[in-house]
Amino acid sequence: IYQFDWSSGVCSSDLRCAFRSDSMTRFGGHPASVVTNAPIRLYGRRILIRTLATTDFEAWSDVRIRNGDWLTKWEPLSHPHSPDPSRSREAFANRCASRDRERHAGNAYAMGIFVGNSFAGEINLNNVVRGAMQSATIGYWIDQSRAGNAYMSEAVVVMSKFAFEELRLHRVEICIIPRNTNSLRVVEKIGLRNEGLAERFLEINGEWEDHFRFGLTTEEWSTRRDELGANWL
Repeated sequence: IYQFDWSSGVCSSDLRCAFRSDSMTRFGGHPASVVTNAPIRLYGRRILIRTLATTDFEAWSDVRIRNGDWLTKWEPLSHPHSPDPSRSREAFANRCASRDRERHAGNAYAMGIFVGNSFAGEINLNNVVRGAMQSATIGYWIDQSRAGNAYMSEAVVVMSKFAFEELRLHRVEICIIPRNTNSLRVVEKIGLRNEGLAERFLEINGEWEDHFRFGLTTEEWSTRRDELGANWL
C-alpha cells in the first residue's frame, strides 16, 4: 500500500510495501522526532499520493486554472499582491520548496493526488501539533472532472493510515462548511464522526464560515483499520 522514497532506498520504485504500525520505532524516542525528509509516495487502490515538484507545474496549473470557480469559493482569500502559482512557474517552485520545508520540519505534509499518470488534486496533512495533542488537520481538493468517483474518500483513508501508522499521531480532523455537500460526501462515505459545528471557524473566500468538525482518533483507526483497508486500500 505504501511506498516511501527514503534516501536509504528502503523501497524500490516498483514495489508496493506495507509498513507495520510500529515502523517508526526505527527513529526512536518520542513521536515528535518522526520526520520524513525524503519525498513520499503513498498508494491507495486506484490512486497515487506523492509530494509535488517543480516538474509538475504544467499539470497542476492546468487543473487549477480550469477549476478556478469550482475551488476558490471554498478556499481562503489569497494575498492580492502574491504571485499566482497557477500562472507562474517560479511561484509554483517556491510553493513546492515551502512545502518541502514544512515536511522536513514535521509541521505539514502536502501532496498531490494522481489517477493513472494524471494529476487530479491535492490532499494535505496540515497544522501538525505534537506534545500532548498529537493531532493534525486534513484538507483536500479535486479536479471537478474527477469528482463523484470517491477518489477523495480513498485519499483520506490513505492519508489517515499515514498519519496514524507512520507519523504516530493520535487524532486527525477534517473541517467542512455545512453547505459544501460534495466535501461532506467524502467523509460520509468513510463514516467519519461528526463532532459538531464550530461557528465562524475559518476565513473562506473573505467570510468567516461555520464548519462541521469531523474527527478520527488512533483508537478508532485501530478498530476500523481492516474495514477501511478492505474498502479503500
